[in-house]
Amino acid sequence: MLTNSNKPAFPFSRLPRRSLGGGGSRWRRIFCSLFLMAAAAAAIGAIASSRAGGSTSPKAMGQRVEDNAFHQKIAPWVMEHTANGQQAEFLVVLADQADLSGANSLPTKAEKSRYVYNALLNTSQATQEPILQWLRERGIEYQSFYIVNAVLVKGNREIVDTLAARPDVARVEGNPRIHNALPQPGPVTQAPSPKVPATIEPGITYTHAPQVWALGFTGQNIVVASADTGVRWTHNALKPHYRGWDGVVGNHNYNWHDSIHDSVGNPCGNDSPFPCDDFFHGSHTTGTAIGDDGAGNQIGMAPGAKWIGCRNMDQGNGTPARYIECMEFFLAPYPIGCTPNEGDPTKAPDITINSWSCPTSEGCSADTLQAAVEAQAAAGIMMVAAAQNGGPSCSTVTDPPGIYAAAYSVGALTTGTDTIAGFSSRGPVTVDGSNRIKPDITAPGTGTRSASNAGDNAYTTASGTSMATPHISGAMALLWCALPSLRHQITTSRDALDNAAVFISSTQCGTAGPPNNVYGWGRIDIAAAVGMPSPTPSPSPTPTPTATPAACGVGSPTPTPTATATATATATATATATPTSTPTPTPTATPRPTPTPRSQPTPRGRPTPPPRP
Repeated sequence: MLTNSNKPAFPFSRLPRRSLGGGGSRWRRIFCSLFLMAAAAAAIGAIASSRAGGSTSPKAMGQRVEDNAFHQKIAPWVMEHTANGQQAEFLVVLADQADLSGANSLPTKAEKSRYVYNALLNTSQATQEPILQWLRERGIEYQSFYIVNAVLVKGNREIVDTLAARPDVARVEGNPRIHNALPQPGPVTQAPSPKVPATIEPGITYTHAPQVWALGFTGQNIVVASADTGVRWTHNALKPHYRGWDGVVGNHNYNWHDSIHDSVGNPCGNDSPFPCDDFFHGSHTTGTAIGDDGAGNQIGMAPGAKWIGCRNMDQGNGTPARYIECMEFFLAPYPIGCTPNEGDPTKAPDITINSWSCPTSEGCSADTLQAAVEAQAAAGIMMVAAAQNGGPSCSTVTDPPGIYAAAYSVGALTTGTDTIAGFSSRGPVTVDGSNRIKPDITAPGTGTRSASNAGDNAYTTASGTSMATPHISGAMALLWCALPSLRHQITTSRDALDNAAVFISSTQCGTAGPPNNVYGWGRIDIAAAVGMPSPTPSPSPTPTPTATPAACGVGSPTPTPTATATATATATATATATPTSTPTPTPTATPRPTPTPRSQPTPRGRPTPPPRP
């Protein structure tokens, strides 16, 4: 690169001197001296101009274009945080990314998962070694990822520039520490005496989950994963449903991972070897998806499902690298203390709960996490994501992962009504230029009572799209339990829930739809998606898995339980709960006729909204 200098390239004191004696004309000598001085001045002026404005030689011009090209690869956050000798963490994203399209035609989750895992891992191992060797030789800190072919590096601007200039590097993006404005919990209460009548939470009732339970479908054989602040795994409503619990001992291999390695003063510490919740949020969202203590606290949509977890936030603070690490773990879980190379894609969850975000306003690039989200979808994992709490304005769905087409994004209703919650973010998505309609669907999200991390028998209430999201994760578990032909068919399964939703018209942020940028396809109705025959519970014991400890890459721990023909129905079809508030809905909700069960629903047309003025 060219550098500026105030020192002349050819100082006057170094100009060649000629003898002034020896027969020449005095005027000629004066003229020659003046000529030489003028030439020197012209040379100095040309050089100074070149140094101030840049050389116009073809070589120099080409160098400037090349420098500008590699600087365009560097995210503004990285440029800002490596200025003036600062060091920062950044993600070096390689140009070569794995082609996962071959997974589309594979029929089973096991085949999809293994294909995607192998394709991603092989691509990263084949392309990252030159960069990793360069980093090792210089003692530079790094962490390799495969779900996105990228390397996390800590370094200064010189290291950034050197890596960005490489032809095998596509871009350099920041790894900011961002703060999730998570919902705050209400007062913590202890569960009532088991002698009280069973009570189903209002949000669960409003989505018609009990009618599906009555058919014998409670989510058995389905595994739901929590990416959040962790989970209090010993909670009475959560422990019986943990895949790592066999009724006697806990086995956390393949069932838990902690991506928090550098926290200070966190109650869970770093690299917790067992599930731990440092806030409350993860226990709460997991409870809404699968929770039931068997003693009257029916807080979950799919109480027959199992859960696993990964802590991706330090008391609400996340980074892109933490998020990627958990998505990588879910794609192919591995034992405690092992590495992704020991991952087993056959132990991947079916569905993930993602009530977190990566705000572009805090330095997350809009596309940093996209490849990881799309990889999960290619592997047959349904990634359900909160639409965020930036409402009521339009185009407030601004943060990954809720902005992506591959994420099933959820808006929040005022529980017990078909009215959108004021905080629920709206579309269209403009931050990435897509103008994509979001959210995709809505669910109850206010005054939701669920598990707390304050104790094994503690509960609390909270409001947010964080609370709506696990309603949809649990609904998908019920759908896949009831209609196995849809299992891991991501688009078809989303269409099934979309088609059965109670459509709610709104022109607030574009056309009325369906879908629209306020309610998406409408309010979830899982009974309609399944078929809603006459509810008849048929209880029977649910088998429990056995846990087998395993070393890295060895053994077959914590298999998913095999369902019996008649699964447990944890609540009667007549159980009801009174919503905490019942405001009159302002939009018009249009129920659909009772459908018959269908395994291959036909999606309605998906209109593209006009550009927002």
